[in-house]
Amino acid sequence: MKSIKLGTLVIILASLMFAGAKPVSAQALKIGYINSNKVLETYKEAIDVRKQLAELNSQWEQEARDKQKEIQELQEQLESQSLLLSEERKAEKAKLIQTQYAEYQQFLQTKWNPQGGEAVQKEVELIQPVYDKINIFIKKIGEEEGYSYIFDVVAGNILYASEEQPDLTEKLIERLNKELGIKPTKQ
Repeated sequence: MKSIKLGTLVIILASLMFAGAKPVSAQALKIGYINSNKVLETYKEAIDVRKQLAELNSQWEQEARDKQKEIQELQEQLESQSLLLSEERKAEKAKLIQTQYAEYQQFLQTKWNPQGGEAVQKEVELIQPVYDKINIFIKKIGEEEGYSYIFDVVAGNILYASEEQPDLTEKLIERLNKELGIKPTKQ
């Protein structure tokens, strides 16, 4: 699998070097990389979005626990009163339990369905502007400093980077936070 990615990367780079109106020499090719996980872990807007999503998720989890507890209490009531209730009343309570269980399952699907639940939709809604801003700043760094390519090591596009290849992650985080008015911290 790694050799396929490396082969694909080599072919793409070779094609780009030889394509176009003027030839690109290997010396003119400037490549950098970022670590998008590190950016998302340290960029304040991304951190704020993750906190907001965690709070929302926590609220939904509490709602789910409350619904589950209610169902459990109804089941316990039915079991404890089983000898005292008529068959008709038992059937009514059992139907109520089934209805509430179906509502509970629907709640879980609505909130956490991976193919479009509210959690997924909210994450996309909140994180997309952050990704857009990060991409704008990557492009700015690339244009201002003359990079031909900037790769993301997390996406698996880089299998090797020599010590001479610049890691632009810190520069990107610094620029993103500077835009928010956050001063860089010395490490």
